Amino acid sequence: MNDVAIRLASVDDAEELLKIYAYYVEHTAVSFEYDVPAPAEFRERIARTLTKYPYFVAESEEGILGYAYAGPFVGRAAYGWSAELTIYLAPDRRGRGLGRKLYGELEAALAEMGITNLYACIGLPEEEDEYLTRSSAEFHAHMGFAAVGTFRRCGRKFQRWYDMIWMEKIIGEHGDNPPVRRFSETEYAREDMAQ
Repeated sequence: MNDVAIRLASVDDAEELLKIYAYYVEHTAVSFEYDVPAPAEFRERIARTLTKYPYFVAESEEGILGYAYAGPFVGRAAYGWSAELTIYLAPDRRGRGLGRKLYGELEAALAEMGITNLYACIGLPEEEDEYLTRSSAEFHAHMGFAAVGTFRRCGRKFQRWYDMIWMEKIIGEHGDNPPVRRFSETEYAREDMAQ
């Protein structure tokens, strides 16, 4: 992992990121989307995220190996101190510590913003199959998340029903006057990100 750098994403990364994401849309139930988004739509998703939240890519000489970003949890003002996290790794890069590295950087950025609660929405099979395993839930548990809710058979993909769970991790204090601010790309351009 020493040859992997974590850096901020840009809309110019959309094509490479979309190649990673397309695998999960087309071949897994990790994403509940049925169709791979168009490149222009994916660029817009990245741009929209970066207006308020961090979006990181893991990169080596081989190119982009994975990405992770945060977004609003539910989307109402009172949830401003919570964020939903998303991570996708190139399929051949799973299980090598890359997810931990990306999530570590993402969590640090969110803590600096004053975010206190992290959430992950994860597809979960009743029984593992060729489209979905429990590995994402296990990864999040390993990262300190706890399951806080299960929605039974709420998603259908590949002619199969899947559960969805919410997992939560508390990373900050819930004070009386909590600060929250937008993510700033210029403030966050740190030297230690590449290490």
